[in-house]
Amino acid sequence: MAPQSSKFLQNYGFDLVLGSIAAFYVFMAPYTKVEESFNVQAMHDILYHQHHLENVISGVVPRTFIGALIVSILASPVILAMNLLHLPKIYSLFAVRLVLGCIILLTLRFSVRNKFGHQVEAFFVILTALQFHLLFYCTRPLPNILSLGLVNLAYGYSLKGSFYAALKCLIFATIVFRCDMLLLLGPLGLQLLLTKSISLWESLKCGISTALLCIGLTTLVDTIMWKKLVWPEFEVLWFNSVLNRSSEWGTHSFHWYFTSALPRALLAAYPLCMLGVFLDRRILSYILPVFLFVLLYSKLPHKELRFIISSVPIFNLSAAIAANRIYNNRKKSLWKLLYFCLLGLLLISLGCTIITFMASYNNYPSGYGLKYLHQIGHSTNNTDEQWVHIDPFSAMNGISRFCENAPPWRYSKEEGILIEEFRWRNFTFLINEHSNIEGFKCLFAINGFSKIHLQSGFPPISLVEEPKVFILGNIKSEYVITRNWPGCS
Repeated sequence: MAPQSSKFLQNYGFDLVLGSIAAFYVFMAPYTKVEESFNVQAMHDILYHQHHLENVISGVVPRTFIGALIVSILASPVILAMNLLHLPKIYSLFAVRLVLGCIILLTLRFSVRNKFGHQVEAFFVILTALQFHLLFYCTRPLPNILSLGLVNLAYGYSLKGSFYAALKCLIFATIVFRCDMLLLLGPLGLQLLLTKSISLWESLKCGISTALLCIGLTTLVDTIMWKKLVWPEFEVLWFNSVLNRSSEWGTHSFHWYFTSALPRALLAAYPLCMLGVFLDRRILSYILPVFLFVLLYSKLPHKELRFIISSVPIFNLSAAIAANRIYNNRKKSLWKLLYFCLLGLLLISLGCTIITFMASYNNYPSGYGLKYLHQIGHSTNNTDEQWVHIDPFSAMNGISRFCENAPPWRYSKEEGILIEEFRWRNFTFLINEHSNIEGFKCLFAINGFSKIHLQSGFPPISLVEEPKVFILGNIKSEYVITRNWPGCS
């Protein structure tokens, strides 16, 4: 038994470390944002309403159901047990996010140990564990994260020399989940052709056959689910690249990924990954296509860190190579200085990750608001329907259908209601960004993250919070006026 457990820890110990951190983030910040709304609602309706998915909202463009279907199927046995135990639906959100995190993390370490050794793999895990964004995002049902699993597989196949398998993974990710993976597929394919790692004819046969299968799969599944002929990622490509409509959601300068997003995502690995290229030339062929991917993506004016999250593992690998070389030579005079710099960078990464986590923990105010409303407003003696209206701001900042409770609680996300019209509507509670609405009284407020404040003394950094969401009660409701509420003062 002991040798078997030792072998298990040797094979999966690093996965358990990273999985524990990711699970901690799930349990501490379980709520979701508007970017995740399609897949979150799709998974909810697949699990709870099966084929009745007419309420799933696609946003400005439709997205594929394939990722939501896969995660829902894998999570369904756990959720069935939760339903038999009559657990609240929020536990189902934990389940689907943990399942997604397991999928991503099982692909994360790819073939690092076989190619670069156990020690490089250890530094790869350390650097990843001390970064916030990758492990925080890996459980979030974004199209970028769904494609990340396939991109990680592509990295692994590339390290093993299975280049056609790597291309197939990237083609699947591009056609089904994120059309922008074409910006990674192109440089990688071109590099493989120029280095004669693949032949033009074989790559064409592999690419065309895989593409046709993927197009057929996504068109078949999503046409059935959307009840109209649709290839979702083609519509996304048309919207973002041809129409260039993505810039309506904000723009950043060309260098933003290199001067803001990557430094925040990589932390200590950012300077180390550049050093790794000089210390081990083997990594250059793997990091060059990823660098070109980020460079090409920089041409698009609308930028978000999650768009390039798939570049982080390869940059971490390069950084791990540098960290390993520094560690092995730490007793030499020049390298000793680099070793102390390495330790300092790791400590800085830990501090930045703690601060970022604390900010993110307070970044879902409406989710906490609904949770506290359920707790404070719960009454076993009251069977009257309690209608809760959720405004667009609250729906985008923490509330999903997984947060809803069973009757007598009822929920509405009806949009377009003017502030002065609420007094004439039959809502018991409002979760709203406004604190004063005629016909309602403010029952309590939920603070959210506002900004980071630098200060003298210890700690040198503090997080500033301010009221973000207000829970209001109808003054005509006896249920509201007869209970004690914390108030908003």
